[in-house]
Amino acid sequence: MAKTDMAIDWDVGIAMDDGLVLRADVFRPAAAGRYPVLLSYGPYAKGLAFQDGYPSAWQKMVADHPDVPHGSSNLYQNWEVVDPEKWVPDGYVCVRVDSRGCGRSPGYVDHFSPRETRDFHDCIEWAGVQPWSSGKVGLSGVSYFGINQWQVAGLQPPHLAAMCIWEGAADWYRDMTHHGGILSTFWANWYDMQVKTVQYGLGGRGPRNRANPLLPVCGDETLSDAQLAASRCSFGDDILSHPLEDDYHRERSAKWDAITVPFLSAGNWGGQGLHLRGNSEAFIRAASRHKWLEMHGLEHWTHFYTDYGIAIQKRFFGHFLKGERNGWDREPAVRLQVRHPEHFVERTESAWPIARTQWTRMHLCPAGQALLPDAPQAEASVSFDALGDGLSFLSAPLPQSTEITGPLAARLRVSSTTTDADIFLVVRVFTADLREVTFAGAIDPHTPVAQGWLRASQRALDPELSREWRPYHSHTRVDKLVPGQPVDLDIELWPTSMVVPAGCRIALSVRGRDYIYAEKTGLKLSNFKNELRGCGPFLHDDPRDRPAREFGGTTTLHFGPGHQGWLLLPVIPAGT
Repeated sequence: MAKTDMAIDWDVGIAMDDGLVLRADVFRPAAAGRYPVLLSYGPYAKGLAFQDGYPSAWQKMVADHPDVPHGSSNLYQNWEVVDPEKWVPDGYVCVRVDSRGCGRSPGYVDHFSPRETRDFHDCIEWAGVQPWSSGKVGLSGVSYFGINQWQVAGLQPPHLAAMCIWEGAADWYRDMTHHGGILSTFWANWYDMQVKTVQYGLGGRGPRNRANPLLPVCGDETLSDAQLAASRCSFGDDILSHPLEDDYHRERSAKWDAITVPFLSAGNWGGQGLHLRGNSEAFIRAASRHKWLEMHGLEHWTHFYTDYGIAIQKRFFGHFLKGERNGWDREPAVRLQVRHPEHFVERTESAWPIARTQWTRMHLCPAGQALLPDAPQAEASVSFDALGDGLSFLSAPLPQSTEITGPLAARLRVSSTTTDADIFLVVRVFTADLREVTFAGAIDPHTPVAQGWLRASQRALDPELSREWRPYHSHTRVDKLVPGQPVDLDIELWPTSMVVPAGCRIALSVRGRDYIYAEKTGLKLSNFKNELRGCGPFLHDDPRDRPAREFGGTTTLHFGPGHQGWLLLPVIPAGT
């Protein structure tokens, strides 16, 4: 696209209800007119090029997917938001807003707070009444730019007409900060690597804008480190100080009954830890009458930019923002990229979970640590180090190729030598000669099939929201264990898709710490601190949350009549 075909309004001010002015870049067709708007609001600095801020992710994406850079100068590419050169020619205005305290927008940084959500609402309403706007505003973006869509949709801004949430978590407690009640260390590290580096006030110390060098990415003023620290929350400590679900978490989570806008929810099978559960939960629970679910694989940023992803987004937004008669109203409710060991096969469905699912229990057998169709009848127990690698239960080689697509669950009977225990469940696939089959995940290149977590003291279930295939824990109270006394745990594992080849084996690992593909891989991304060893950056290793005196004992699994351990698999019948 020629630069002259696109008008750019740099650093436009948008006044908030408290008088603070946020800054936005507006990319619009050069021809006068009123156009639908695609808006994003977030902390990653609108002036920071994808290539500069996230070089390792950009280089891998364009090397593996040449359709991503094709057809664009890529000068205006930003992390996790649309490339205007691929949307403005189709008659859209693209608006990028720096969230409060980030990039070129001043203010106090407090992510996903009610203040941020109100700002987002007001930006939508501002965009809806501009002279270049048709009055219909769509929301678009990946991860952070998807998470906050669920929040703002609950405020029902009048000009919001449609949302595309690409790998956007929705439940601040269950999806994001406390998996099964266990603290995720991701957010504290993310804050250091991806937010503090683009905070407003870095000024001359911050990065430069390659598309407009006259506008420093992080504002015109340069603040001291003390001034910067005073202008942001202590994000990791704030999360740590709220170990149970309370108002802090609820006000940062989706209000499903209030979400009525049409939406396309796109999740990632490899997004265990952040980029998956919220998308499927939204499709099940949101009040919207017009909603679609798409599930894919590969890195979490990739398909948002590929021809495949853009085509889906343009059909969706074309229908709801432009009124195009493009067949989207007949689009199946669910579109899946079903995962095989080396490729994906696209398929549509009418419901999620898939209506024809055969819910299949595989029972844990302590003898030989097997995973069997039938439950063992003898009383038995097996133990492991409560902070260690645990035990794996392995099925016999599968007699035929078997598809597992949907949510999973498990039940275990557990005791501990201490007053609590953290359980990490990992569904894995092994070849006939016991080599593990792993997959490229949303972040990590070696991920297992599925994962689930539960802190035993938070085992209480919400009876209204729980299903056999998705236990739903209340996480509002602590019921400590009595050392040596067994309790039953129902554990949610996040959804997955995997066609397991004939001759391979399915395994369930019951662990006391995060899954590890390899102790050393040498793999890192520029925007994360840790080496990628199987779980990406979604780890649960903060000793303040898991003190050894309480979580470092011995965990025992108990078996016998009336208290069997099992894994519930969503098996999809062949040929249907």
